This record gives sequence, C-alpha cells and structure tokens, in this order.
Amino acid sequence: MPIDLDSIALADLRKRRSAKWSVYPDDVIPAWVAESDFPLAQPIHARLRAAIDSGDLGYPAPDRCGVRESLAAWVAREQDWALDPEAIMVVPDAVRGIELALLAHTQPGDAVAIPTPVYPPFLKVVEEHGRRVVAVGLLQRDGGFAQDLDGLAAALAAGARMVLLCHPHNPTGHVHERAELEALAELAIEHGAVVISDEIHSPMTLDGRAHVPLATVSDAAAASTITVTSASKTWNLAGLRAAFVIAEPALADPIRALGPHALMGCSILGLEASIAAFEEGEPWREALLAVLARNRDTVVRELARFAPQIAVAAPAATYLAWLDCNALELPDGPQPFFLEHARVALSDGVPFGPGGEGCVRLNFGTSAAILDEILTRLEGALAAR
Repeated sequence: MPIDLDSIALADLRKRRSAKWSVYPDDVIPAWVAESDFPLAQPIHARLRAAIDSGDLGYPAPDRCGVRESLAAWVAREQDWALDPEAIMVVPDAVRGIELALLAHTQPGDAVAIPTPVYPPFLKVVEEHGRRVVAVGLLQRDGGFAQDLDGLAAALAAGARMVLLCHPHNPTGHVHERAELEALAELAIEHGAVVISDEIHSPMTLDGRAHVPLATVSDAAAASTITVTSASKTWNLAGLRAAFVIAEPALADPIRALGPHALMGCSILGLEASIAAFEEGEPWREALLAVLARNRDTVVRELARFAPQIAVAAPAATYLAWLDCNALELPDGPQPFFLEHARVALSDGVPFGPGGEGCVRLNFGTSAAILDEILTRLEGALAAR
C-alpha cells in the first residue's frame, strides 16, 4: 500500500502540543521550527505502542538495547560507512552531543570557527561555555552555497581549535561534495583542530544525492572528526530524546571522561523509535524524500513567479528553504512582515548569525495543500504592500 504523507488536516495539526504548533495563534500557519508535519511511520508507531502496552518505560539501557548496532547497520547500508558500534555514544539530542565535544576538546577562551548563517544553537552553545565564535561566512556560488575554505584556513591559522560543520547544511540545504569535505579535513589536520560534523539531516539528501560522512573521506579525517547524528529530523522524533555521537577512541575517550551523567538523558522510547527507524523505516523515508523534492520544487517555482526579488537556492537536502528577502527592503524585516500580513510564521534569519540579516527560513515539510496555502498567503501579503 502506498504511503500517504499528504493527508494532513490543519485542524488535526493544531491539536499537537509541540513548540511548532503551540507558540502562535490558530490563524497563523507555522513554518518555522525544524519539525515536519507528516504522520508517524507505521513501524515506529507499532514499536512505540508495543513498548507502552508492555509498560516498558523504565530507565534506558542504550548500550544493551541494540540501537548502536541498528545505526551502524544503517550507515553501512545507506552511507557506505563501516562503523564499529562501540564507537557510538548515545546522548539525548544533537546539541548535547556538540556541547560534550566542545567541553572535552576546547577550553574557555578558545576560538571555534563556525560557517554562517547556521543553526542558531551552534552559536549559542559555544558562547554559553565561554568559547569565542569566529564566524566564517558561506560563499554564494553558482546560485548556491559553498564553504569559504580560505576563511576557515585563516581562522584555524589564527588559533581556532575547532570547526562546527552542519552537514547537510541548515538553513541553506547545501550538500557538501567529497572534494569540499576533503579540503576541510586537510585544514583541520594541518592545524590540529577537531571538526564536529552535525549530520542529523543526512538521511534527507534529495534527488538521489549521496551523503558522504566527513569521517569517511580519509583515515586522517576519521581521526579528527566527531560526528553527531540522530533519526529525529528525518522521522520527526525530536521529542523522544535520542541522538548519537560517533568518534574514534582518541576523541571519544575525553567525552566519556566527563562522566556517565554527562551522557545521560535519552529516553527508552527514543531508543525504540530509533531502532524502528533504522531497521524498518526505509519505505517511509523513500516516500518522504519524494514529497520533499516535490515541495522544494514548488517553493522555488512559486517564489520565482510571484516574488522574483527573493533569492532562494534550491536546497539539495532537508525540508528547509533559505529565503534572502533583502531586495524587498521590508522596514522591519521579513519575519515580522510575513507574520503580520500573511499570518505565516517563518524563522527569522538574524539568530542564524552573520549572513542571516534580511533572510528567513521556510519549513516545507508539510502537505501539498498546506504548502500551497502558505505560499498563497505570502503572495497575497506581497501583492498588498
């Protein structure tokens, strides 16, 4: 039976209690926070139901439940990554994994190079722990984005001890090619830096593109890369609290040395859902990728039609589109304008760091009908200016 991801009613979504659907009034369509609207994959639903029905809601045992083996098998199958399950640490979410790597491998006052614009918690977690953010702006090239390798090299030469890489990239949807990753790894190795590669969006590369894990491009890259990932974005499981940190012993041991409580916080339901996603979630993911590619194309086509002043690079991954609205010259910025006049909530670009001014992020992880309503509202707001 075909998997239907388009039969989503706004009335049902408004009953959800997640942040996406509870922050704004009911006349606003939320297209901001990075969670999707799609129904839960049936294998995940069944596994969670079985755990609930059996009362299996006790303390999680992440090293004994099989989740590490499931993830290792998934990346071997889907990303050609031969991964030892023992190299996987379980944490509650990706940001916690980044935080632990930051604490283990840098000191207060150290500089951390971060390509921007980027997922705002990257910037916040570095600042909250007394490290210095060195923002390196992404390059705009051939209608898309690329890493500024010269800028990263300069930051590392000036003493940055770490690079935070979003791969695939949030908010632009850029997918890093192998050559780009090899060059970045060589820079890190040359300067003795650690790269944290957040690959949480890696199962959502579109148009048949392969995801290349940074740690796989060379032995030296593996020795300098800490990978953070999760099933949460693709299968929409963020509230279930399970993510994974992958590193070779020399990088993993300082993280484990922070103590067992540092790694705690995942939920038993998050582990069960992750196992179901990795072992049985492939048909649902294939249906998701088809819907996301269609929705991406709709966003790019319709914006070109009614708002050619908005620059948008077609994302090669994720369900997020980065809209540069600077040419519209909206006095208060695009996010307040579209919220007030279109009643659509987008993510303001400013918290994404340098390069985010005058931009918004649009979440198109929803049904065709809801996306059409979002775009109709944006078009109406601009036409009425």
